[in-house]
Amino acid sequence: MADAPEHLVKSYDAELKRLRAMITEMGGMVENQVALAAQAILHHDATAAQTAAQTAVDEDPKVDALEREVEQFVVRMLALRQPMAADLRFIVASLKMTGDLERIGDYAANAAKRSIVLAQFSLPFSLAGLSNMFRLVQAQLKSIVDAVGAGDPDKAIEVWQSDQAVDDVYNGIFRELITYMMEDPRNITPCTHLLFIAKNLERIGDHTTNIAETVYYAVRGEVLPDARPKGDTSAYAIVRPKE
Repeated sequence: MADAPEHLVKSYDAELKRLRAMITEMGGMVENQVALAAQAILHHDATAAQTAAQTAVDEDPKVDALEREVEQFVVRMLALRQPMAADLRFIVASLKMTGDLERIGDYAANAAKRSIVLAQFSLPFSLAGLSNMFRLVQAQLKSIVDAVGAGDPDKAIEVWQSDQAVDDVYNGIFRELITYMMEDPRNITPCTHLLFIAKNLERIGDHTTNIAETVYYAVRGEVLPDARPKGDTSAYAIVRPKE
């Protein structure tokens, strides 16, 4: 994307750059939270899970504080600068983007907390599907943070289109875990925690694609189609045991 034209008031340009930097900083913080959650869950070690989970949870108030700082900064810019056109879209869009980032941080912290309980169980099955899901949402999140920093609508579209892959993996994990629970009641507790973790990751993917839509609108002034690419809906179906 070509650089935006500079404004006559240099301090206004500096404020716009600072706002973008604050959002990317927040994005980096939630990226770290998701990485810590992955570490806590996939290593399946009680001590490591406790350490990584606590670090992920400790990051949450910092993310919340930065969201509030962005809100105050945006209000001040709207009042003093009276932005127009693309500037106005970006400044208002910042509120939506930080809201989505804050929710991503919450979901990552929630997943990390469950790792502590999960580490107490001996799992008779692989976490390969969950590992793949973590990889996908981490790649999504990194790409959209880069897109925000660069104001890149093309990269935002790529992230928006990647939502289906996350949904497909989620639905596969859902079916697999339900099967394990039906086969052996001892699997119910760990599989329930894994289902919640997978759902947290699916919601992280949704919020990431929300940000992609917002980035695209802020840059192009156009909205993406209402119907984003989605996977199948089997995870919402009633699962019945075999006769």
